[in-house]
Amino acid sequence: QVQLVESGGGLVQAGGSLRLSCAASGRTFSTYVMAWFRQGPVKEREFVAAITWTGGSTSYGDSVKGRFTISRNNAKNTVYLQMNSLKPEDTAVYYCAGGRPSRWWGASDEYNYWGQGTQVTVSS
Repeated sequence: QVQLVESGGGLVQAGGSLRLSCAASGRTFSTYVMAWFRQGPVKEREFVAAITWTGGSTSYGDSVKGRFTISRNNAKNTVYLQMNSLKPEDTAVYYCAGGRPSRWWGASDEYNYWGQGTQVTVSS
């Protein structure tokens, strides 16, 4: 059974930092793209960042470029999202996803596997 388990969310003040983790188990994700999406209150799910397991190629949503960094540790089957200079508008539930997107890494419907989400709240 495939599992993606996020951790690292919490409450932080504006300008602060958090690091989210996504631990993958149950299959080999070596050919998959791993991504982070988020969904805030009364908002649609938004693409945050994505990375390939092997090639190290990355992609970011416009609203987080220059502030967030996605990385991976293949030995631990874990993907990370380092979030710096956090803003109140970054408040959302953050989801880890795995898949093989063929059109665009930011298309959530192209990901087959999802974690349960972790809440990030940024206070002003």
